Amino acid sequence: MEVTKMEKTVAEAIKKLDKLKADELAAELSWCWVSYKNDQNPVGVIEKTEKALELLRAEKEKNDRAVSKKLISDLEKALN
Repeated sequence: MEVTKMEKTVAEAIKKLDKLKADELAAELSWCWVSYKNDQNPVGVIEKTEKALELLRAEKEKNDRAVSKKLISDLEKALN
């Protein structure tokens, strides 16, 4: 997990999840990110980012314009 890429990308993902009305997942991802910044344990943020990525991919399949390819690509790169 690349922390510098992850920080920017997680913030973008949270905004997109809010727009898609996935408020619960957005809140969980936000909480996990803050937790990671405090304790440096990436387990929760990785898990929630993977769930967010699944949801964003599904939304992109439904509506190609709903989610940018760049956001999905950036999330994938940040997780690797």
